[in-house]
Amino acid sequence: MIVPDADEIRALHERHAPSREAFALVHGHCVLVLAVADDLLARRAAPVDTALVRAGCLLHDIGVYRLYAPDGTLDHARYVRHGLLGEELLRAEGYPEELCRIASHHTGVGITREEVVGRALPLPPRDFLAETAEERLVMYADKFHTKSDPPSFLTADEYASRVRRFGEGKVAGFASLRAEFGTPDISALAARHAHPVDVPVPRP
Repeated sequence: MIVPDADEIRALHERHAPSREAFALVHGHCVLVLAVADDLLARRAAPVDTALVRAGCLLHDIGVYRLYAPDGTLDHARYVRHGLLGEELLRAEGYPEELCRIASHHTGVGITREEVVGRALPLPPRDFLAETAEERLVMYADKFHTKSDPPSFLTADEYASRVRRFGEGKVAGFASLRAEFGTPDISALAARHAHPVDVPVPRP
């Protein structure tokens, strides 16, 4: 299997990004998710295809570009579709199925068919779960960086706190990924990339 390198992936982002601002946000996020994955792999050997993981990190959010309106606003109501849109984009570009699947199977800690139907999500009624080690690693690394304003790293505890609103099953799913791959050194990553760590505002 041949996967694209970082230069080819950057060119793909530039071609599909609707604006320089969208490129900076989405590609910048993907680069930092790769930094998280590299940190995890450096400290705990995992039996994964590293080239696929690296490409998956850099491409997992490329479908976000298809959610921008002509005026530059992002369709937040249909944001859950960004993974599926990324899969479709990558398949149209002729990339391997293993890479296409990473795009559509990285959202949250997985979306089940029952959730799609029960929550009336704008997705086909099927499972969007990370199954391979490569899919799970990209999904997990993605949890440690957010494209919020401003974009920032998240600690493991902060993500676990955020995902709790979707149920304890999601917390358990994240804990399983943490047990499999370990915990990245977010403080070191933030210092290395001169990037903030999101600090939750204390509730009164």
